[in-house]
Amino acid sequence: MKAMYKSELAELAGVSPRTFRRYLQTRRPVLEAMGVSPRTRKLPPKAVRYICEDYCIEI
Repeated sequence: MKAMYKSELAELAGVSPRTFRRYLQTRRPVLEAMGVSPRTRKLPPKAVRYICEDYCIEI
């Protein structure tokens, strides 16, 4: 798994960036534990893996 931008993940998920941001907001405690702030644009591989598993995104 590689680092990815939030907008790339939103596109792969088939949702708008705004919808994807709202989804990420519901997972804020988990993401903050991984060192991801709400302003982070490029997500680290660990966060990308978690989001892909949680949101059922195939890469």
